[in-house]
This record gives sequence, C-alpha cells and structure tokens, in this order.
Amino acid sequence: MKRLTGWSCAWLIAVVLSGCGPAPRVRPLTPESVVLAFGDSLTAGTGADGNESYPAVLAGLLGCKVVNAGIPGETSPEGLDRLPDVLKQHKPDLVLLCHGGNDMLQKVNDEVITRNVRAMIEAAQGCGADVILLGVPKPGLFLRAPPFYAEVAATCKIPYEAKVLPEILSTRSLKSDAIHPNAEGYRKLAGRVAALIRKRGA
Repeated sequence: MKRLTGWSCAWLIAVVLSGCGPAPRVRPLTPESVVLAFGDSLTAGTGADGNESYPAVLAGLLGCKVVNAGIPGETSPEGLDRLPDVLKQHKPDLVLLCHGGNDMLQKVNDEVITRNVRAMIEAAQGCGADVILLGVPKPGLFLRAPPFYAEVAATCKIPYEAKVLPEILSTRSLKSDAIHPNAEGYRKLAGRVAALIRKRGA
C-alpha cells in the first residue's frame, strides 16, 4: 500500500472529519433498533464492571438495545472470523467497530490491520448495517490513532471518531491501567459515540 505523505494524511483526515460535501450519515435509530458494539477489551469493558462498559452506558443514552460483542485479547484476524456469526445472530442496524489495538501491541503490520478492518466494515455493510469506526491509538509517547483508520473510513464512506480514545488513554484519571479506561473513561467514550451518532443523523 502506498505510504501517505504528511500533507496527504492531513488532507484525508480533514475530508473524513469535516468533509468535502456531505459527511457520512447513518440511518435514524428507534427503540426497536439493535446496535452492535464489536471489538476487543475496549468494547468488553475491561477495567470496569460489566454495567459500566461503554456499550452498557450507550444503551441508556440511545434508548435502544446495544449488544456488547467485545472479546478481550482478540486480534483483527480473529475478529474478522467471528463477525459473520455475530451479524447473523443479532441482525444489527448499526455496528460500532473498535478493533486493531491488540494487533498494534503485537506490532502487526498496519497493512494487515487495514485489510482486516476494511473487511469487517464491508461484512457489516453487506448485511445491511450502518457502521461507525472508532480509531484506537497506537502505543507510543503521544497517543493518536494511526492514519489507516481515516483512510478506511473514507474508502468505506462511514463516520469516524479519531480523538476520544487517544484523549481517554492519555488521561490518568480516566484509565484503569496503561491500555484500558476506567468507568469514567468508558462513560466519556459512550457520550462521544452517542454524540457522533446523533450528529450523523440517528
């Protein structure tokens, strides 16, 4: 995959976050809608009680069913293998995808993560679900989501949240350990996701 220059990365992220033309939208949710939160320990809620995970908090904010389909320690190839059965089981209207963190901890090549994340998005879209992508920060001194998340979101034309997890995991009072939020951190994550969903049309 061709490496993006600094200028082109900045341009691409600007396109995704602000847009040249209409921003990507999701369909309105109703009390009967099903939202699937799919990912690893950040979705499962490691570092807090089960009712304090971000999907649990989000259900109260949205007023509809939010399925917590997070598996601690899962890598993107494992998520890609698991997702079709989860989609078939729950038939979600909206999928919140937060994946790739364990791959980065294992120093997996970005191209592999990119391919798997894109395939998960396409699988969900193929089942008729809207998708919102959450960027996971790459380990390092200054936490930020790698540019490939913005690239995938732009390619798949879906809403993308790049900042909230880096903000949470850069704030000691919002973390339970080095790589997981605490209950307050998950509440902040749920609030930002809910705000994005409402902003993009649901």
